[in-house]
Amino acid sequence: MNPETYARLYGPARPAPRQRRGGTAVTLLAAALWLLTLASAGWLTFLVGMAALWGLANGMSWAEVSDAVLPYALTVLGCAAALTALAFAPGIRRLTPPARLLLTGALACPLPACLALLTWVHTG
Repeated sequence: MNPETYARLYGPARPAPRQRRGGTAVTLLAAALWLLTLASAGWLTFLVGMAALWGLANGMSWAEVSDAVLPYALTVLGCAAALTALAFAPGIRRLTPPARLLLTGALACPLPACLALLTWVHTG
């Protein structure tokens, strides 16, 4: 398109505004929260898996082991589904992706981190 025609139709061309510089801190904080959350969930999953393995080695049946592991797996899946539904809620979808990750990380972090710390202290 001819630049003069564009200027007549839409006014003078203006560069897009620059992005704000505060996004890096939010992104780093969200990454730290999610790293803590995933490390805690990994530790808890390791403990549940080891308990199941020890149960099988001790002679428990698969049904007894699955009765112990199934509630943990369903809890993790339910929490993941709730956080996903929250992240895509209309009011929260308007946030920037780093802010959305920070919000969901702040909601997801406390429970697994406290449980992992508790099990870490008790297992030595």
